[in-house]
Parts: sequence; structure tokens; C-alpha cells
Amino acid sequence: MSGTTFGISLVYIVAAACFVIGLHLMNSPATARRGNVISAGAMAVAVAATVVLLAQRHVGLANWTVMGAAGAVGAVAGTWEARAVKMTAMPQLVSLFNAVGGGAAALLAINDFLARPPGCLSNLASITGSLDIAIGLVTFTGSLIAAGKLQGWITGKPLVFPGARALNGLLIAAMVAGGAWLAASPSSAAPLGLLLAVAAIFGVTLVLPIGGADMPVVISLLNACTGTAVAMAGFVLGRTVLIIAGALVGAAGTILTKLMADAMNRSLANIIIGGFGTGDQNVPVPVAAGATVRQVTADDAAVQLGYASKVIIVPGYGLAAAQAQHELAELAEYLEERGIDVSFGIHPVAGRMPGHMNVLLAEANVPYPQLKEMDEINPEFSRADVALVVGANDVTNPAARRPGNAVSGMPILDVDHAKSIIVIKRSLGHGYAGIDNELYANPKTAMFFADAKQGLAAILGAVKMLVA
Repeated sequence: MSGTTFGISLVYIVAAACFVIGLHLMNSPATARRGNVISAGAMAVAVAATVVLLAQRHVGLANWTVMGAAGAVGAVAGTWEARAVKMTAMPQLVSLFNAVGGGAAALLAINDFLARPPGCLSNLASITGSLDIAIGLVTFTGSLIAAGKLQGWITGKPLVFPGARALNGLLIAAMVAGGAWLAASPSSAAPLGLLLAVAAIFGVTLVLPIGGADMPVVISLLNACTGTAVAMAGFVLGRTVLIIAGALVGAAGTILTKLMADAMNRSLANIIIGGFGTGDQNVPVPVAAGATVRQVTADDAAVQLGYASKVIIVPGYGLAAAQAQHELAELAEYLEERGIDVSFGIHPVAGRMPGHMNVLLAEANVPYPQLKEMDEINPEFSRADVALVVGANDVTNPAARRPGNAVSGMPILDVDHAKSIIVIKRSLGHGYAGIDNELYANPKTAMFFADAKQGLAAILGAVKMLVA
């Protein structure tokens, strides 16, 4: 091993260690940004080391031109997306990133199968390459469908047709057969074509039955698949840094998928085999017959908040859709200045992706200690004078405590245990689960019908008038 090669291997090890450190720091909103910077810096160093390694191998000018052009386009596109994307569109962007990662990993294996002379591909490379193509193509097409559903180009409702599960079973069997055939005959085009076609179709049929309520689980699962595909590509190319980076992403995505599944009361077996978003029985739960929904004004809400001792705020997707995080942060800060104890109850699947609300509120500089996870905040609701729900729906529905409906068994935020509840919402429309929220008919609940941004601004102005 030459000195340069040894040095590059050492750089890869350091980069891998930085990936682990960065991932650990992303555990907390307070350190997540630093972790992201460390991980991104490590990847930049790893890419630079790879460029040095390629320079040693005297790569031709044409290849350098293609790589340089691709790198420039990717850097410009990534920078633009990072600056221009709205928080409400972040789940779509993550899905597209998953698609790009899975597709790129699959292309590496495809190229290796096509470029290597017959008999030059090791058994390990053949097996991991087949896995790479299968997982990468499923991730690619599945992520594109997920992004389309999130963007509204494809309906968010579960698209199920007769025989869908049987078809998925046949596709899985065909993928296994195609992968085994390709691993046994890596120089043959027939198994490669079969595996490509079947994996691409399975990605579509896997995600189409997914409803919007389960989209956080889907994003996590596809992220885990992306990492696994990258790790397989590392085995094909013999690149340790790819193996480590992919394994970290795959493991983190798998753990997050399990956490999200638990938060939505779905088993992993049900997610993988049974389809998403169909609920237990999907029996509609109407607002209690004869119940009335109490409506209030901004002044009424301001009086309750202004004279409370303890307020718990529950944000949801409606907050993100209205881009109202800054107005909410300003209201919370003003209430704190008046000596009111304010905290935020964050459900694991609030919004449309894991951590959506944490990122949104961090963007508005809400102090991290005020952001409390479901298990920590639930015991406090019974001591709260007011629970302020901003655009959250399914994660606050008491119907989850009863069997026989789409959210049965789903852990929820116990907002109905608060002494008083204020819900800011544009209408009585359903959440992703497609059922009415029984919280709205609770005698303690006051509905303030407004866009979250305008509604919060109106309440803040009214609260300030109380002491004017």
C-alpha cells in the first residue's frame, strides 16, 4: 500500500467517525445543526479524498469533465433547493433525496455488472450488487410515488385494487429469483433486465396503497432502504466509507421506522405486508350526535391565555401549512414575559415527516427546553389551564382510545385532560386518517376558525390589549 493510499484510507476512517458523531448530535434539536455540519464536512473531505485517489489512477479528461459537470450541477441544485424549499415541502424534498440516493446506488451496481468482463466479478460483488439494484430501484420508484402523494400530484388516499397483495407477493418472489439469477450469472443481460423491471414496479405497488396518515413511517422506511442500497454499493466498489455511511443511514432509518410505527400503533409486519393508511377497520367516527361545537373569537381566546398560569401548545401540520411558526413563537414569548409557564407538546408524527415540528419551531428560535416529547408532556396536561392546539388533528383525537376506527390504539397527546382547550383550525375538516376529531365536540373545547398565521397574530394582538 502506497503512502497516498494509506493516507486516503485514514481519511475515510476519520470521515466515518465524523458520520457517527454527527448522527449522535442529530439526536437533539439543540445540537442537530452542528451534527449536520460535521457530517456534511466529513462527506466533503471523503469526496475530496476520492478525487485524489482517481487522480492517481490517471482518469481520462472526458471522465473528469463529466464528473466536474455533474458535481457542479448537483451543488447548485442542492444549494438552491435548501434555500428555496418551504418547510411544508420538506417531506417531498426528503422523498426526492431518497429517490436520488437509491437510484444512484443502483446505477453503480448496474454499471459494475455491465462494465466488468465475464468472470471478473467476485461472488460477494455479485450478491451485494443484486441486492443493491433491488433495494435501490424499489427506493427510487417508491420515493417518487411518495413525493407525488405528498405534493398532491397523486391522491393521498390509499390506492388499493383487488389482488394487490397477491401481486406484491409475486413481485417479491420475482425479485428474489431475479436477484439470485443475476448473482449466479452476472454477465447475462436477461436477469439484470428482469430484476430492474420487477424492482421498479414493486416500488410503485408498494407505496400506492399508502395513505397520508402513515407517510412519516414511509419516509423513514425509504430512508432506511436508501442507506442499505448505498452500503451494498460500497461492497460492490470496495469502498469502506460507503459501507459505513450507508450502514449508519440504514440503521438510523430502521430505528426511526420502528419508533414511527409504534407512535402510529402499526407493526412493521403490517407496514411491509399489509399496506399503509388503511386503518384497523376504517370505520368513520362522527362527532357525537347532537353535540355542538363552541366557537370563540380572538378576544375570547386571548382572555383565556392571558390569565392562565400554565399553557401547553400543540402544533400540527396546519401550523406548517400557514408558515405560522414565527407568530406562534412570538405569542409564546409574550406569554412567558407575563409570567405564564409555556411549553410545547410534540407528537412523534405531527406534521408530515419525523421531526417536522421540531425543525419548524427551531427555525423560529423557540427555546429547546420548551419542546417536550409526548411521553414527557402528557402527564402535564391535567395541570394545564389551557391547551392551545394549532392545526393538529389526528394526534389529539380521543377516538384513539377506543377500538374499531382508523386511529384506534394510536398514542395521542392528552389535550382533553387540560382544564380548557383552544383549537385554531380553518375548518372542521378531517385529518389524514379521514375521521372526525371528537375533541372538537368536547364541552371544554373552544374552536377559533382561522388560518393559523392570521389567527395567532389576532390572538397576540388581543393579549397585548389586555394590559394596554
